[in-house]
Amino acid sequence: MRERLWMLVWAAVSLPVGAQRFEDYFEDKTLRLDYVFAGDNRRQQLYVDELCVSEGWAGRRHHLKELPLQGNGQLTMCDEATGDTIYRHSFSSLFQEWQSTEEAVRLPKSFENCFLMPFPKKPVLVTLTLCDTRRRESSRLQHRVDPSDILIRRIGQEQPEHRYIHRGGSAADCIDVALVAEGYTKQEMPLFYEDCGRAVEALLGHEPFASLKERFNFVAVASPSVQSGVSIPGKGVWKNTAVDSHFDTFYSERYLTTLHLKELHNRLAGVPYEHIIILANTEHYGGGGIYNSYTLTAAHHATFAPVVVHEFGHSFGGLGDEYFYDDQYEPMYPAGVEPWEPNLTTLTDFSAKWKDMLPSGTPVPTPLSEREDEVFTRVGVFEGGGYQSKGVYRPAQECRMKINEAPVFCPVCQRALRRLITFYTE
Repeated sequence: MRERLWMLVWAAVSLPVGAQRFEDYFEDKTLRLDYVFAGDNRRQQLYVDELCVSEGWAGRRHHLKELPLQGNGQLTMCDEATGDTIYRHSFSSLFQEWQSTEEAVRLPKSFENCFLMPFPKKPVLVTLTLCDTRRRESSRLQHRVDPSDILIRRIGQEQPEHRYIHRGGSAADCIDVALVAEGYTKQEMPLFYEDCGRAVEALLGHEPFASLKERFNFVAVASPSVQSGVSIPGKGVWKNTAVDSHFDTFYSERYLTTLHLKELHNRLAGVPYEHIIILANTEHYGGGGIYNSYTLTAAHHATFAPVVVHEFGHSFGGLGDEYFYDDQYEPMYPAGVEPWEPNLTTLTDFSAKWKDMLPSGTPVPTPLSEREDEVFTRVGVFEGGGYQSKGVYRPAQECRMKINEAPVFCPVCQRALRRLITFYTE
C-alpha cells in the first residue's frame, strides 16, 4: 500500500496519459542541445547555442513523459503537429547555484549547458524552464527543432578510445555511465583505467548499486591532457587539461568543477552514455556533483572512494547534502517549500518523503542516539541538512550524503536510489 501511495505522488510530478512507444516518435539517435545560461542574481537569460546529433540512444525508452525528480530545471519536448508531450528531462545547473553567490550580485556571467534527448522523427517544440529556490518558474525558452535541419551538427563518427570497466548489458537496457580522464597525459592512461576500476568498485560496493549492478554499464573514456594534474587557482596553479576543470569554484577551496561542458560532451561523442563521472588526476581534496550533469572528484586523495560515491549520489540520484553549518548557510531551502531532493524535508509536505518509513512513536525532531548500531540505520527526522542548521531535516543521524566516514547510504537514500534505477530500467 505504501509503495502504491508513493507511485501516486510520483505520478503527480508528471502524469502520463496513455501508453507511448519510443519508436513512434524517435529514431535511435541522440539529440544534444547546447545552451547558454546567462545573467546575475536577479535576471536570467537562456540562449540556444548549437544542436548536435550522434548515432544511438543510450537513455530510457519508457516513462518518456515522466519526471522521477523535479530538479532545478526541466526540458519538455512536444510534437509540433499535435502538441503532445513526448519526452521530459530534469536537471540542475552550476549557473543556478552560482546565482546565490556574492559574485552574482555584482557581475553578470554566462555558463555552458548540454543536455541529451532522443532524436525526434518529426519537428518538435522544446521548452526549457529554470526554477528558483521556491520551486517557481523563473525563466523559460521555447524553440523549434526540425530533424531535417542541415545545421544540426553530426558528431561521434569516430569513437574515442574507451574500455568497459563493468558491463551489465546492452546500452538500450542499462544505465550507461561514462568515466572521463581529466589531467591524465597519454602516458598516464594506464593509471586512469586503474582509477576507474577503483571508482566502479566503490560504487558497486554500496547498496542499492551492489544488488542492481547488472543494470549498469561503466565505460572509461580516454581523454588525454597536455599536462598532468589539474588547476588549483588558490595556489596559482593552472594546467592545460582535457576539460579545463579547476578547484576554488565560487572561491570555495575544495569545490572542483568544469565550466566547459561542450568540450566534455564532445570528448564523449560516439560512446553510449547518460551520466558522467570525471576523475581528476590530483591528490588535492575536493569534488562536485550536479544532478544530471556530472560528478567530478579527485582520484588520488585518501577519501577518493567515499567522495566519488557521495558525488554520484548528487549527479545520478539527485540526493541533497545532509551536512549543515552552525552559522546558517544562505538558505537554499526556504521555509514553507518542500525540497525536491528525496532525502531532505522542511516538513512542508513530509508525507511525500519518508514519513512512511518512520518507526511508530518517532519524535519530530528526532534526538541523536548514542548507540552505534543506530547511527547509520535508524530512520528519523534529524534537524540540520542542506547546509542549514535549522528548518531543514535529514532522515538519518549519519549517512554517505553527510560524512565521508559513513559506510553506507541511509535507508531513505537507498530507497530513493533504488526507485530511480527502477524508473530508468523497467
